Amino acid sequence: MENELTTRRLVVDDTDSFISLFGINDENIELIKKELDINIFAHGGEVTLSGSEQAVETGYQTLQKLMEIIARGDSIDKTRIRYAIDLASEGNADRIGEIMRDVIAITWKGRQVKCKTLGQKKYVDAIKKNTCVFGIGPAGTGKTYLAVAMAVVALKNKDVERIVLTRPAVEAGEKLGFLPGDLQQKVDPYLRPLYDAINEMMGAEAFQRLIERQAVEVAPLAYMRGRTLNDAFIILDEAQNTTSEQMKMFLTRMGTGSKMVITGDITQIDLPGIRKSGLVEALEVLRGVDDIAMVTLTHKDVVRHELVQAIVKAYEKHSGRKENI
Repeated sequence: MENELTTRRLVVDDTDSFISLFGINDENIELIKKELDINIFAHGGEVTLSGSEQAVETGYQTLQKLMEIIARGDSIDKTRIRYAIDLASEGNADRIGEIMRDVIAITWKGRQVKCKTLGQKKYVDAIKKNTCVFGIGPAGTGKTYLAVAMAVVALKNKDVERIVLTRPAVEAGEKLGFLPGDLQQKVDPYLRPLYDAINEMMGAEAFQRLIERQAVEVAPLAYMRGRTLNDAFIILDEAQNTTSEQMKMFLTRMGTGSKMVITGDITQIDLPGIRKSGLVEALEVLRGVDDIAMVTLTHKDVVRHELVQAIVKAYEKHSGRKENI
C-alpha cells in the first residue's frame, strides 16, 4: 500500500501564471519533481501530479500556495520554492501564503521590502512589538537589512528622531594592517555593510543629507561609551564580536523613546583568544526579561543565492558532527 501511486490535478486558468509557475525551461517544476520524487506534466491549463500519496499531496499544496503568491504579483524562485516545499512537508502549507505578503518598507528606487520567510516575519514582528530585540542567525538571513528597513520607516514616520548604526571594529580573521587617512576613514571599512544597507534603503544623497543633519549616525561601538541615546532607533551589528563589557555598555546607552536591535551570528565569533562573546552572555543573562525579544534565524531563512543556503546548512551539519565526537 505504501508504494501505491496516486494522482492529483490542478487547473491553472491564466497563461501568465502558468508560465511563472513553471519557470524558464520548466526549471521550477523540475525542482519540485526532484525534491519530492513525483511526476508532473501539463496539458492545456491542467497540471497533473503523480507519485506516492504523501509526496503528491505535498506537491499539490505547494503548487496551490505558489499560485496564490503569483496571483498577488510576487515572483517565485528556487529558494522560495524549496522553502514552500519544506513548509508543506512539515504540515504548514497554510503558512506558505504568508511569505512576501506584507510590505515592510519601500526603497528609494521604489522596490518593496518584504519578509521572504516565516523566520524573517517573526523577527520583524518582534521589532514592532518590543523595545529591544536580538536577531541571531547566519549570513544572508536579512538580520541587518530588515533592521535598517524598520529603522528608516521609524524615522520617516517620526517615531524616532535619528538612526544610530554601530558595530565593533573586529577583523574577521584577517589583519588589515595600517590604514591611511583620518579616524573616520580608518573605521569606514568595518562599517561598510551598514553603509551599504542604508544606502540601498535611502539613496546616497538622502543618506548624506541625514548624516550632515545628524539624523543618521554610523559609528564604531567605541563611540557609544558615555552617551545616552534618546528617541533613536539603534542597531548593533556583528554583536557576536563584542566583549561582555562592550555589550553591557551598549545596552545601557538606551534612553527614553528609543528602540534597540542587536544582530549577530554566534557561529562566527572573531574575538581574539578565548574571550567570551558579549552576545552569547547577553542571550543567557537577558532571556525572559520583559520587552526583550530573542529571534533565532536558521539556514531556512537565508535569502541570498541558493548556494549560500546550502553552504550554511553544510557548516551547521559539520559543526553538529564535531560536537558529537
